[in-house]
Amino acid sequence: MRENETKFSKPEQAGMRQGASERTEAADVHAGQTSGNRAGSVRGAAVSGRTEHNRILSLTQAAMIAAIYVVLTYVFSAFSFGQVQIRVAEALTILPVFTPAAIPGLFVGCLIGNIAGGAVLPDIIFGSIATLIGAVGTRLLRRRNPVICTLPPIVSNTVIVPFVLRFAYGVNLPIPLMMLTVGIGEAVGCGVFGVLLYSVLKRYKEVIFKTSRFESTANAAK
Repeated sequence: MRENETKFSKPEQAGMRQGASERTEAADVHAGQTSGNRAGSVRGAAVSGRTEHNRILSLTQAAMIAAIYVVLTYVFSAFSFGQVQIRVAEALTILPVFTPAAIPGLFVGCLIGNIAGGAVLPDIIFGSIATLIGAVGTRLLRRRNPVICTLPPIVSNTVIVPFVLRFAYGVNLPIPLMMLTVGIGEAVGCGVFGVLLYSVLKRYKEVIFKTSRFESTANAAK
């Protein structure tokens, strides 16, 4: 009788040990999954926080650039409009080299500057579009020489603005002549002033145009 009990008790004990082992493995798997989920949540929160921070920083930069553009256009309004115009504010068209936030900043700044300066509707629309095109072109050329980076806004304004002057303001001058005068003004505003601004800002670009405090911390750690 005892022999039978012993024979039957061994499989039972083996089964109990196997069941306990399976439960332990399941518990380990569950613990691993829980730990993985927590780590994933932490990483997700970090990415979300970094994205939100960068978005706010970009909006702030764009707003500041727009405000500076409007102020410069208003202060130097005496020679910011017309067939012979030198916009000091056009020096800011070099800023897309440092940050993509400058693209909407320049567009909105030019839009508001034209409105505040009393420009007619076609000038408000197409003049701002010319600045937008130039800003995008400068951003695309950001890895080139800064002089080359100033070419897109010079070209876009040289081509578009004379037609605005002719058909919106009725300036009775040959369009090629106005292209020449506007082009010279843009070469001074975007080219000369822009390159000067670039030479000053490039020393502090990591501070002024940083995209994330997280990236700055990582770079400092390296």
